[in-house]
Amino acid sequence: MIEGSLPRVEFWCELQCPDCRTALDDVRALREQYGDALVVELRHFPLEKHKHAYAAAQAAEEAFAQGLGWPYVEALLERVDDLAARGEEVLLEVARAVGVDAEEVDTALVDGRHTLIVDADQAEGKAIGVQGTPTYVVGGRRLDGGQSQDGLRARIVAAIEAANAS
Repeated sequence: MIEGSLPRVEFWCELQCPDCRTALDDVRALREQYGDALVVELRHFPLEKHKHAYAAAQAAEEAFAQGLGWPYVEALLERVDDLAARGEEVLLEVARAVGVDAEEVDTALVDGRHTLIVDADQAEGKAIGVQGTPTYVVGGRRLDGGQSQDGLRARIVAAIEAANAS
């Protein structure tokens, strides 16, 4: 398959969400199944109930700007409990651990250079009916994983195959 030949999968995620941490297994399995033909795009949907989610989304955008977005996101999701307990210092620790310039992450959090991206994602998510995380959009079809992830990967694969066939 050609890179990007499949429909793009939008992964609406909140980086302090334990369910999104679990959803990483699905994202990894999809990448393994489809390789470079599948583009998985992280979309931010920070929830008000998680105090550090908005800052985490901004930090992730800085990691993407430095070319290490997915390693950062995956490492941060493995530490959602730590993030909840210790706050923004965890964002910098994770940056250092995966090779992201932590000073730049800290500066980005202060100067707000990525707030427009996070705000735009959140607004678009609300507009298309995202209510919780994880949520996926495949070929225009929204698949909610916040209530239950049972069978979610199979529904995503079915949506990919259906969109690819059309």
